[in-house]
Amino acid sequence: MKTAIVHDWLSVYGGAESIIRIMHSLFPDAPVYTSVYDADNMPEDFREMDIRPSFLQHMPFAKKKYSSYLQLMPKAFERFDLSGYDLVISSSTCCAKGVKTRKETFHICYCNTPMRYAWDFYDEYVSEKSFLARKYIGLVMPGIRKWDFESSDRVDQFIANSNNVADRIRRHYHRSSHVIYPPVRTDMFVPTGAQEDFYLAASRLVPYKRIDLAAEVFTKLNKPLYIIGGGSEYEKIKALSGSNVKLLGRVSDDELLSYMQRCKAFLFPGEEDFGITPVEAQACGKPVIAFGKGGACETVIDGKTGVLFPEQSVESLTEAVLRFENMHFSEEDMTANAERFSEKRFRRELYDYIMDAYARFLRGESDGRK
Repeated sequence: MKTAIVHDWLSVYGGAESIIRIMHSLFPDAPVYTSVYDADNMPEDFREMDIRPSFLQHMPFAKKKYSSYLQLMPKAFERFDLSGYDLVISSSTCCAKGVKTRKETFHICYCNTPMRYAWDFYDEYVSEKSFLARKYIGLVMPGIRKWDFESSDRVDQFIANSNNVADRIRRHYHRSSHVIYPPVRTDMFVPTGAQEDFYLAASRLVPYKRIDLAAEVFTKLNKPLYIIGGGSEYEKIKALSGSNVKLLGRVSDDELLSYMQRCKAFLFPGEEDFGITPVEAQACGKPVIAFGKGGACETVIDGKTGVLFPEQSVESLTEAVLRFENMHFSEEDMTANAERFSEKRFRRELYDYIMDAYARFLRGESDGRK
């Protein structure tokens, strides 16, 4: 069974890239096709993979500014020659699912989300752009949406990373999907029993993450909050923050782990497709205070492993923090909940589902759309 893996881009290592690492370990002979590849920003073991970037690799500044080439990405993935493969596994948040394959090839897509900037988070995406960029995006986005919808029919079977994303796949692509939650390093994120008097938020500092809301609330409450991460909102958040809110910038994995193991609770005020950091915090035995929409509703048990608040407002988050401080949480409850999302579980579920779906495809039982 000749297999290929397809991923949107390999320029920065994060949750989606950890999935590629696991996929490749399950299918070690599979080459990885991607739009751009920045070896300097990826872990050492990626250099041992057969990674095949698209023509975008040679465009100016593409390794860092790949999102600027969004209009060209559909063509980049359509140009890959995958005619020699029996099985194609795509990992997609953007255009990777749009590759073209033969009728005899089984294409299964692990979908982290339908293209965020085209659908649910379009307004947040354009809000970060200049006036001219917004005008340009407004002109090209209808065509991108059309391509994104039509290319979804090239996928034989979707896997969604959460029920939240399965609902988006149903709404935007009119397709069903099977849910397999993404992997969390529960073997690395472990409790120590330590607790210090500070709350923690760790995230890219971009508008939709709403770390500004956390900074504003904790400044008003005069409670200690540490914020890990960098991004376009850094200066805005710094200006909102009182002396009790400390912006730590980007830190190493070991430092992040240490802060999670010592914090009082983890803050997650944004809406995410899934959201791995709340699960990492629970694996450390720490409760989570999260916005009650999106993936957090599937990973945080309100009243048992954390507190969910209903609105992204100062009043709603303030009430949640005060509610939290009058509650007791069991470390065992939080670690047990986190184990539902372990890497070992993901590896087993993903491999078994792919092989079963491929066997059904060969028997002519797949709901393929080719």
